[in-house]
Amino acid sequence: METDEFLEILDREGRLLATAAAAAGLDAPVPTCPDWRVRDLLRHTGTIHRWAAGVVADAETSPRPVPDPPAIDGTELTAWYREGHRRLVDTLGGAPRDVNCWTFHPAPVSAPLAFWLRRQAHETTVHRYDAEAARGGRATPVGTDFAVDGIDELLRGFHARARSRVRSEHPRVMVVRTVDADAAWTVRLSARPPVTELGAQDDATAELAGPADQLYLALWNRVPVPTVHGDPEVVDLWLTNSGI
Repeated sequence: METDEFLEILDREGRLLATAAAAAGLDAPVPTCPDWRVRDLLRHTGTIHRWAAGVVADAETSPRPVPDPPAIDGTELTAWYREGHRRLVDTLGGAPRDVNCWTFHPAPVSAPLAFWLRRQAHETTVHRYDAEAARGGRATPVGTDFAVDGIDELLRGFHARARSRVRSEHPRVMVVRTVDADAAWTVRLSARPPVTELGAQDDATAELAGPADQLYLALWNRVPVPTVHGDPEVVDLWLTNSGI
């Protein structure tokens, strides 16, 4: 996907999140994040938006810790979220394509700006789904190509990091396969962080399969995995320990 596509998705998804949050109300529970109310979702996402915008705007080359969310509520919180989302879109949209700044996982993208556009588009999409789950009713669909990209970012980005908690005492191999796109990944589990390669290898003992949009949400622990084949212990290990 192109960086302009990520920017467009980030813009749209952030606005959809705000609309769903307003419809749900700040007191509404978020069923996909059981410890949260909608106000917690807005505080978290708004904080991440400002944090990411600051890294890019300041061309920060060292890790920048995420600050604590502000203790605001009501209409002030809603306005604060919307303003932070707008700032992020404007910052990423106006940044030089060759800006040099810190990134936090080895996603296969060509430049730091592309990393942040991709990461914030997915961050916001997943939390938009959370807001719509709190509101109830039909959720906005996730596009197939974007969902495939998000699965790739999760498997080959987030879970390539040393902090991934998906570990296995004995080596195990799992395939993730989309049924509506030509995309599959082989995930090798061991006592070290998972290693994911493109394509489905024959030595896998378990497979997670389904439409790309449903697999995307399932791997982010938002919906059940559509179809599971093979060794259920491998799948259980992944689903139990893969939360970000």
